[in-house]
Amino acid sequence: MSRSALGCLNTFVPQLERMKKKKLLSLCIVSLISYASRSQDSPKHLSLREAITASVSNNNAIKLSELDVQVAKSKFRQADAIFLPQANVSYTGSTTNNPLNAFGVKLQQKSIASSDFNPELLNNPSATPDFSAKFEYQQPLLNVDMLYERKGAAKQVEMYQLLSNRTKEYLCFETEKAYLQLQMAYNENKVLNEALGTSKAVYKTSKDYYNEGLIQKSDLLNAELHVVNIETLVKGCHSGIEDASDMLSILMGRSTGAVYTIDSIVITNAAMAGSARLSNERSDFKALQKGMESYDMMIKSSKMSYLPRLNAFASYQLNGKSMSGFNANAYFAGIRLSWNIFNGNRTRNTISQQRLEKEKLAKQLDQQKSEAQLQINHARRQLSDASFVMKQQQLAVEQASEALRVLQNRYTQGLVKTTDVLTAQTQLSQQKIAYVHAMFNYNLAAASLQFLTTGK
Repeated sequence: MSRSALGCLNTFVPQLERMKKKKLLSLCIVSLISYASRSQDSPKHLSLREAITASVSNNNAIKLSELDVQVAKSKFRQADAIFLPQANVSYTGSTTNNPLNAFGVKLQQKSIASSDFNPELLNNPSATPDFSAKFEYQQPLLNVDMLYERKGAAKQVEMYQLLSNRTKEYLCFETEKAYLQLQMAYNENKVLNEALGTSKAVYKTSKDYYNEGLIQKSDLLNAELHVVNIETLVKGCHSGIEDASDMLSILMGRSTGAVYTIDSIVITNAAMAGSARLSNERSDFKALQKGMESYDMMIKSSKMSYLPRLNAFASYQLNGKSMSGFNANAYFAGIRLSWNIFNGNRTRNTISQQRLEKEKLAKQLDQQKSEAQLQINHARRQLSDASFVMKQQQLAVEQASEALRVLQNRYTQGLVKTTDVLTAQTQLSQQKIAYVHAMFNYNLAAASLQFLTTGK
């Protein structure tokens, strides 16, 4: 080897070594990133109880309903004003040359002298300053209308508490529904992976037969196309799992992106489905009933406003000519009996409006009960239909499995076509997926029936 060739080799070898090291380092980095991403995206197991607990604790709909309860409680506490006194302190500085006000200021300051009765001074007083500190106190004694208004506010608190309870019940149902959808997606994925394994086995056998000249290339292509189609379905099923996991994350108040594994499907025991009935104790029904009771209290409050009101009042006042010096004090106290005899039919029209709003709530309650009964009847029929379909699909799966087994045995003996085996395998997958859907529909109908007939 020439010296020039040796020189080139000596130059190239270190460069090759550096390139290998860089490539090895890059592969290590890529492997670490891939491992980290797989660790981060590894599915997390989630039970139905955990999902419901997280949803009730973190979902924004629950937080909003609880805020409504707190607002109603705040309004109720405002009604405590019918029992509690009101106190006010004020400090006022003023000056005037108005004859009437100037003389009154001197009276309040207890500084009237005989010279102040001079007509010239009375008619043309000089600027008269006054500094006054005043403490006022009011005590409600008897306000019957306010008592009923307070009772109405208490009924509203109960109404919003019941609505919050119903929101929780609905959220539990939606969480269970999302959980069932995720279970269905996993079971579809299991069926499709089994079908993919069978399809690959058929493709391998078909390829061997084609290499031996026992089948035509079209049969081999059909087998290969079948594998490709099932792989596409498996990819779509993985996306369905991610979508269902995202829905659960949203319901639980978590960030999307996590993938959950779940418990296997358990058929709900719905033995009591036939005896399930609409309950008047449902939270949403009771909430409307409390709303009507609140209007009853408001109507009574409006009627009681025709009665007199009795309140006590008192004030203590300091007056002086300078800001810091007070040379006079006085108090004023008494009891006031007031009676609003006529206010332009305002109270009468208010009562009419409240009665109409109460009647509107009554109509809404009747409508909700009618709609709920329709939903219960529908859910009961869905439960019965799904139960029948499950039995039929279970039998269909057994028959399709046996048909595929027979055709596979005959295919290995060269007695049937490749398309016959592929058709039987497709039929088996379809029957299994239909059985998975039937189980989902059954459990969903049972959950719907429980939600619609819940009474607390």
